[in-house]
Amino acid sequence: MKTNTRFYKKLTALVASGLTAMMVSGTAFAADVVQIDLKDSVQMALENNRNIKSALAGVDSAKWNLSAYRRQMGPSLSWSASGMAINGKSLEEAQAAHRLYGTPAYDSAFSNTFSVGMPLYNGSLRAAIDQAGYGINSADVTLENTKQAVRYQATAGYYQILQCRNLIDVQQKAVDALQEHLDNVNAQYRVGTVARSDVLASQVQLANAQQSLVSAQNSYDVAISTLNNIIGLPTDAVLDIRDQLKYTHYDLTLDDCTKYALANRADGAAAYYAVKEAEAGVNAAKAGRYPTVNAAVSRAFAGEEPFERNHTSSDSTSAGVTATWNIFDNGVTAANVHAAESALFRAQEASRQKDESIQLDVRTAFLNLQAAEKNIRTTNTAVAQAEEDYKIAQVRYQAGVGTNLDVMDAEEKLTAARTNYYTSLYNYNTSKASLDQAMGLPVDIDVVKYKESCQAGNELNKVRKDARLHDDALLELPKETKDASKKEAAADKQADREARRAAKAVKTGKKAATEEKGTAVKQESTQNTEERTAVEKPAESGSVAAEMAK
Repeated sequence: MKTNTRFYKKLTALVASGLTAMMVSGTAFAADVVQIDLKDSVQMALENNRNIKSALAGVDSAKWNLSAYRRQMGPSLSWSASGMAINGKSLEEAQAAHRLYGTPAYDSAFSNTFSVGMPLYNGSLRAAIDQAGYGINSADVTLENTKQAVRYQATAGYYQILQCRNLIDVQQKAVDALQEHLDNVNAQYRVGTVARSDVLASQVQLANAQQSLVSAQNSYDVAISTLNNIIGLPTDAVLDIRDQLKYTHYDLTLDDCTKYALANRADGAAAYYAVKEAEAGVNAAKAGRYPTVNAAVSRAFAGEEPFERNHTSSDSTSAGVTATWNIFDNGVTAANVHAAESALFRAQEASRQKDESIQLDVRTAFLNLQAAEKNIRTTNTAVAQAEEDYKIAQVRYQAGVGTNLDVMDAEEKLTAARTNYYTSLYNYNTSKASLDQAMGLPVDIDVVKYKESCQAGNELNKVRKDARLHDDALLELPKETKDASKKEAAADKQADREARRAAKAVKTGKKAATEEKGTAVKQESTQNTEERTAVEKPAESGSVAAEMAK
């Protein structure tokens, strides 16, 4: 298993920074800081994302499903045994015959049969093997598609942090500018050159800008936590990201991107293998028209005791070939074939729809990229113009020929222009990442080479080797991961058993306490009754004596 070098390096840095902060500040705890770039973010996401681990488990499941079908083509050994006690008239007659003629009479019988079988021709099983083989091909390319999706998530999350940081800068500049303007308005108000309404309007504008700054800072914190979740770090880890959103021209044409996507998209390849699975399903249904042939060797014996052979009539060995042919099944096979052909048609239509969806994805991402590229140029010019307009509004207001409304309006336009510029940069970079995903830029395997190797009839290991882009590509669940999963499952079962025992003990304790309480109440009630009886009897005796005296 390849060590998650980047992840552990960053995690070690996180822990080390936390320990350093604890030593410096004594009892105070400082926030952990991890410095990463885009490449680190993507790599850590690929190593730790749980969707990828689930897809790896899907590959493992498909692999063992194929193995199960393949092993059915080999020999199998079975053993059947029985033990019975004999009684009744048959035993009495056998005992009578034994006394007269000396024939054996058994009051018990044990039998054993050992059989070795192997299919010689089984069309249904052969088609199932083909179907399972295409299933593991589909699982491989689905894993690659999942990795591409996770790469996009990490990239988009990284760019979101840069965008939020830029918007914080925009809102901070707005707050600083409005604070400076408010100071100027207060100064002019104190000398009586402006009205009180200008001061109030400037204060309201500043308060609104401060609220926008708080919202921008909160969005940044949420973006940090989101990326931490994607790449496998604690959500409260503080990331030190020093990159900036940049513009780099994209040279490919829409036609080039579309052709590449149709050939390389992993989900397109998965749809292709779904069609191949459906074709194998049709062959499996048609296998009902043909016989199945099996070779078998059997050894059977019986006796009065287990594994004895004194029942000579039941001691036999047989070897040969058996054939089974369902000549007439009342149209069941024909119905199965029609159902499989319908499933094939659905898979073909799904594959065509996927191709159309791929073309739409590429076109959408490409047009978004072009629009963002144009907006970068226009918004950059708008920022320069808005800055100039704001300076003019300030000068005019200070000279007494402009209004406070002019200054605040110019500041709003400047803030909007800066926001639009950074938004266009963010849209351009995210659209480029979206176009990369829409085109199916590979992570670990080359889908085209994978399909070509499959079509050449190569074994799975050879197919993966041909398509692998680098030696440390992870295409199956590591043994350590599967062992850890088994241990976790065993621990969960043990915890469930202990919880049931504890609940049962509590229930038993409550029942015993209730019974004890009931017994005590019953005893107390009996004692009270006896006491009342003892008090009543002397009173009755006194009454009788008094009556006799009268």
